[in-house]
Amino acid sequence: MSESYAHLRDRADASKGWKSSRRLRIPVDPDLDPYELPLEDINVANPELFRHQLVYPYFKRLRDEAPVHYCADSQYGPYWSITRYHDIMDVDSNHQVFSSSYQFGGVTITGTPSSSNEIPNFISMDPPEHDVQRKAVAPGLAPKRLAELEQLIRARAIEIVADLPVNETFDWVPNVSVELTGRMLATVLGVPQEDRHRLIKWSNAISNADDPEFASSAAAFYQALAEIGEYFQAVWAERQAAEEPGDDLISMLAWGEQTKDMDAKQLLGNMILLMVGGNDTTRNSISGGLLALNQFPEEYAKLRDNPQMIPTLVPEIIRWQTPLIHMRRTAVQDFEMHGQQIRKGDMVIMWYLSGNRDERAIANPDQFVIDRQRPREHLSFGFGLHRCLGNRLAEMQLRVLWEELLARYPHIEVVADPVRASSTVFHAIQSMPVRIAA
Repeated sequence: MSESYAHLRDRADASKGWKSSRRLRIPVDPDLDPYELPLEDINVANPELFRHQLVYPYFKRLRDEAPVHYCADSQYGPYWSITRYHDIMDVDSNHQVFSSSYQFGGVTITGTPSSSNEIPNFISMDPPEHDVQRKAVAPGLAPKRLAELEQLIRARAIEIVADLPVNETFDWVPNVSVELTGRMLATVLGVPQEDRHRLIKWSNAISNADDPEFASSAAAFYQALAEIGEYFQAVWAERQAAEEPGDDLISMLAWGEQTKDMDAKQLLGNMILLMVGGNDTTRNSISGGLLALNQFPEEYAKLRDNPQMIPTLVPEIIRWQTPLIHMRRTAVQDFEMHGQQIRKGDMVIMWYLSGNRDERAIANPDQFVIDRQRPREHLSFGFGLHRCLGNRLAEMQLRVLWEELLARYPHIEVVADPVRASSTVFHAIQSMPVRIAA
């Protein structure tokens, strides 16, 4: 791989002082009733609706009155909203009509063809290209490998939990959520544990790129891209020079017959996908789970009395938190849905957060219930060929962590409102003060 990432450093220099409309924050009135707005004026892709947790009644209105809703004017351009559970499944499984390709802007509403071309990865590809790259890394997250990792996850969870302060307020996010997922991310990528802090820093730079409060500028974003590319290009060269492949995900790509010759852009894109997918989503579920148990104390009490409910607690946490708010597709042909005509080239947004609160598919969806009858029937991992590859690893980390937490601490109190990200993509909790009583 002879390409360099100097062009990204050039982009960083060129972007200094540049302001993007995609970083625009539209103030929201917490007292505004979304039912008072004309339907055509509703724009659920305002990051502030998610930061202030005001989006749920907007989604409910769209599900009830306009399940395929067109927003003609937003900071991201015009888009269609798909808000019902089964409609989302239909779109997610129809890649012949709804494309994930980076050539059209990729899989998030914040993407554009130009930005997505900088970091193409297999989640922003259609078959057959998608299938080849996904297949290469799948063995690294298969049941056999996960069984090997469980003992390691438990040892780390015990160490993290044992070090938590008692009778003292501390931030749950860096001390537990980030620490556990950061250690596992370094493991599955096969890089030194001391480098996990760099991985977390880079992952934060990518996932918060559109949040002015957490990402300083477009220049910082491109600088992070260059650093990621240069770091993993060196790791890639080391893996390809090894005498035999390791069991880490980078080795699998570097030795895969159909992936070993990927170019610098694809390497960068896939490393970002693995970093963000292996870090942000699980860590926000770890934080969101504790918050939900505090918001529904009767469920927390039920869990303390019945630790055997942890296996159903875990998918309910993932449904409730919905760490990935949406996924985008681009229509590659005209398509009619619920009487609405989606045109070729239109941006289509599947709002997973809305689908997971759809009473048509989930009983009492606004209640956090740790012993649901069918807890795994949620949309947080997506559906169809793009279903999250690391879903079992995420569930395992949550399960093991809660087994160790319950064994040591009967109650962990959230003592102040969490700080949430201003994002349409990641349902992220940036900070959450907690206290463990002796």
